[in-house]
Amino acid sequence: MKFLIRKVVQLGKPDKKEIKPAEWLFDWEEELNLSEREVYKLVTVNNPKIIHGLLCLEDKSDHIFIHIVESANFNKGTNKIYLGVAGNLFAFACKASFEKGYEGYVAFDSKSALIEHYKKKLGATHFKGQRMYIETVNALKLVKKYFQD
Repeated sequence: MKFLIRKVVQLGKPDKKEIKPAEWLFDWEEELNLSEREVYKLVTVNNPKIIHGLLCLEDKSDHIFIHIVESANFNKGTNKIYLGVAGNLFAFACKASFEKGYEGYVAFDSKSALIEHYKKKLGATHFKGQRMYIETVNALKLVKKYFQD
């Protein structure tokens, strides 16, 4: 396994043909149809046609809310091709939050089984229920880790 040399690109409605529903758990076409949400794909620089991960986020005017983060099937489990796909996507959301003047704040709902994982790997804070957030200090760490350029 190796780390991904990546590029994050926004998808629009015309790009939905790039996402084959059978290869993803979530309904990304539905996400693309929601006007208040933005969908991004994570690709490698040398092969931008292969999608390694997808991200759906929404600008909440004081923070970024992540609705869905999903790694491609070939980037899940012990036989994944690349490390850090989800980390790249969370870091991108933090970067977007900084760019919009929200000090890196990002919120999301986690599956119960992943709460401790997100605390450890992303520096996320458990708010209540399934809700988690990443604040400025840890958002900056993620951006520096994944967006050194």
